[in-house]
Amino acid sequence: MNLADRIEILQGDLVAMDTDAIVNAANNDLQLGGGVAGAVRRRGGPQIQKECDEIGPVPVGGAALTSGGNMKARYVIHAASMQLGGKTTPQSLRSSTAHALRIAAQKELKTIAFPAVGTGIAGFPMRECAEIMLREALKHLEGATSLQKIYFVLFDQEALAVFTSVRSELESKV
Repeated sequence: MNLADRIEILQGDLVAMDTDAIVNAANNDLQLGGGVAGAVRRRGGPQIQKECDEIGPVPVGGAALTSGGNMKARYVIHAASMQLGGKTTPQSLRSSTAHALRIAAQKELKTIAFPAVGTGIAGFPMRECAEIMLREALKHLEGATSLQKIYFVLFDQEALAVFTSVRSELESKV
């Protein structure tokens, strides 16, 4: 499978994406604070936090689905890679990414957009994030899924270069 056909890496504004779902880099309390979650709260409106409050805490490594509020994306999948105020671990990132992809497939979504989960406030290394998230995306696409396109929407040129490099390395091994 050619990753480039179904996985697209770009620099841009995640909350402006016109996809079925975007993924929020969430804490397990589903509190929309800063970083990606803050952008989701500002662009999506108070409805998303209200839905998060109704869902309540989820396990670290889990994920939860809300509407997209005022955004173009119909849904937000909150990938809980850390506790509130905590750090992202390789296992929590792997698990929350896989969980977000499963939720998207269960809802029969065709497109999803991820940020570099855990690399902001949670301090997770960008290269390790790219390796974990791209491997999980590839593994998911190898199975039966409704997802036709997985986007990685990165904040800056540096993150874009890291994700692009890791994708090239993974493609050379496939």
